[in-house]
Amino acid sequence: MKIRQIRNATIVLEYGGLTFLIDPYLAPKGAYPPITNTANPVNNPTVDLPVSVEEIVRTDAVIVTHLHPDHFDAAAIRAIPKDANMIAQSEEDAETIRREGFHNVQALDRVSRMGEVRLFRTRGQHGTGEIGRLMGDVSGVVFKHPDEKTLYIAGDTIWCAEVEEAVLTHRPEVVVVNGGSAQFLQGGPITMGKEDIRLTCSAAPQATVIVSHMEALNHCFLSRRELKGFIEEKGLGTRVLVPADGETVEC
Repeated sequence: MKIRQIRNATIVLEYGGLTFLIDPYLAPKGAYPPITNTANPVNNPTVDLPVSVEEIVRTDAVIVTHLHPDHFDAAAIRAIPKDANMIAQSEEDAETIRREGFHNVQALDRVSRMGEVRLFRTRGQHGTGEIGRLMGDVSGVVFKHPDEKTLYIAGDTIWCAEVEEAVLTHRPEVVVVNGGSAQFLQGGPITMGKEDIRLTCSAAPQATVIVSHMEALNHCFLSRRELKGFIEEKGLGTRVLVPADGETVEC
């Protein structure tokens, strides 16, 4: 497999002979106002795309793990062909995407296979307490193929029982987590921080862990530099990868 980090949670995955675009967030730098109720009031995205939108959208299928705008934005709605294979986390999300003019949209629960690639929906917690409730439902995806390592893309979640269950059930050899430790002025983080990533490594000792969702939004405060220092301190430098935007990881 090849996993290309694009920006934020947007990745392009080559797996089992197919190409998947995950969570497209395609606007130019600074196109949107800051996420409100946060401590760093700068426009989003905070960085440019590393490659052209035209290159990013040339895929066999698009998977939208949930409908927050940093995972499926207005620019993506404009750029992705309306006949693209779209996969949403639920039928409710699928119907919302259909209302944007897309003709071929399915819920992940109903798409068990594309070619020889099997897909499995997983769950998560996009924060705790009231903040977690307000963030709503989120999902991850497990990919399996006879000639590939099992891949688990956790989506927007902190370390939680649902992530642990996915790891124990599917025993992935590659795990993509959304880091950045995104946070509002109240409540705890809504994406993984350093300790969440360490716990993921402990639960999946067989896996390479790739950290996405870094340094692209005004409420993500964990930097790549800080995370890499923590990884080295904990002796995880050979297992945890923190790719730069535009970088491709082969597993």
